[in-house]
Amino acid sequence: MTIALRSADSFTAHAVCMAAGIRDGLRTAQYYVRDMSRADVKSGAMTTFLSRIVGRSARLVDWFLSKAADISVRLLVPNWRDMPSPFAPGMRGEVLEAIRQNRLVLTSVFTVYFFRAAKHILENGTEGPFLVLEHRIDAARRVMAEVPPLPTDDATVVLARALLNLVEADPIARSGAPKPQFGFLTAADVNLGVLAAACVALLIAEDGKPIASLDENEFFAIAGALLAPRLPDLQAAVQQRDVAGLARVLQAVGELY
Repeated sequence: MTIALRSADSFTAHAVCMAAGIRDGLRTAQYYVRDMSRADVKSGAMTTFLSRIVGRSARLVDWFLSKAADISVRLLVPNWRDMPSPFAPGMRGEVLEAIRQNRLVLTSVFTVYFFRAAKHILENGTEGPFLVLEHRIDAARRVMAEVPPLPTDDATVVLARALLNLVEADPIARSGAPKPQFGFLTAADVNLGVLAAACVALLIAEDGKPIASLDENEFFAIAGALLAPRLPDLQAAVQQRDVAGLARVLQAVGELY
């Protein structure tokens, strides 16, 4: 590779990282606005005048930020909010292939899939607010891209390494209280529970196993329920950085579906 090409790759990686960082900065600001928007309900019926003012003002700011984001996305990148569905044929291969992509205009499919999946699970499985940092997911992808590929094409093993790097990147900075049907999120670190569910969904959806009556919400809930008894095993494998152990657990969970 020439110096010019290396420089181009470096520029692309930094540009993508900076763009994700800017988006995450805005998401962080909105997270705290949403947290403040509940100031007049956190302490029950007896709220102070100041709490009511803070809560109402924060809800107004949150509405403005949400509308501004919606308009910007519709004008600039209309399909940016679309989550790559694990049901799509070949999606697992696309996500894993994207580990080595450096794309300036569009975010990697790997980053988009895990970011959207994490948001999808947390939106439906917790009371909120929550905060998922996109640049940390992309950082995990870049870490994997910089090391030699695994001596196997087994998708389960590659997903296991992806899960290890994603959990270590800690992209879920804040999470709300889990709803009853998503109780598995309390069985281990929330990053492990959410990202493992995204990996399992990708693993079993590729085989055409989801039925037509399931949507993504139900499918991720099922993936989480299958994972719940094995989360301690996953946690131990992550602590030992045992990719083979993670792969065995993911494979065993996938075979339950």
